[in-house]
Amino acid sequence: MKSKYLLLFLFVAVLFSSCVTTKQLTYLQESDMKADSIIALRKTQEPYRLQINDLLSIRVKALDQETVGIFNPISDANPNATGEQRLYYDGFVVDPHGNIRMPSLGEINVLGYTVEEVREEIEKRLLEDFFKPEANIFVTVKLSGIRYTINGEIGSPGSQIIYRDQVSIMEAIANSGDIPVTGDKSDVIIIRQYPLGQKVHHIDLTSIDAMNSPYYYIQPNDLILVNPLPQKSLGTGTTGIQSLTTILTVITALTTTILLFIRL
Repeated sequence: MKSKYLLLFLFVAVLFSSCVTTKQLTYLQESDMKADSIIALRKTQEPYRLQINDLLSIRVKALDQETVGIFNPISDANPNATGEQRLYYDGFVVDPHGNIRMPSLGEINVLGYTVEEVREEIEKRLLEDFFKPEANIFVTVKLSGIRYTINGEIGSPGSQIIYRDQVSIMEAIANSGDIPVTGDKSDVIIIRQYPLGQKVHHIDLTSIDAMNSPYYYIQPNDLILVNPLPQKSLGTGTTGIQSLTTILTVITALTTTILLFIRL
């Protein structure tokens, strides 16, 4: 009799431990309180500082459009290119030494600078060597979108690019088809590029505190990894019905095997 209760207990324990719970499925969970609340977010987001291989879009405007033309190259390599292709041909990439190379201005070191600091430096050089203050020069410096790579348990793995100045990890995941039931939302890994190398960071997307994480907003060239839940590797199913079906199948197979051996 005791053995029957033990088997029943083990059966129920395996059944419930193999299911994916609501807590594992839900993004940005608050406390048990149901009332609306104001979430205290970080006051400021640190400005992004340029890294090697970043691609910049730089445009110069002034009253004298003829002179300005030399600073706004139009690619002759592929004049029919549009969108991302045009950015590839017309953009300014940060080389391994941290420099960009602009027509007439030559090499400008931008490694570790913000786009605003780069804009100020370009305007300063233009006013010193090419324009007078009354020329009303207007310089625009932007990142050519935020490119990231996402792999693992995700709807559409691969490299993506979003043409925004700021992108949250929630937007990046939604843009890539969302995390399926079998993905681990509680420990999403972000491998981020820094001047001295790469660092591995972790973020729990099941907690509302994730919005205060310094890794909530992605950066160019981020690698996002979503690992599978243990339930997937165990193969027991993601819902109670699936788990029950799997366990009953295993029990039936074991029972049949034992009966065959007994008859022999």
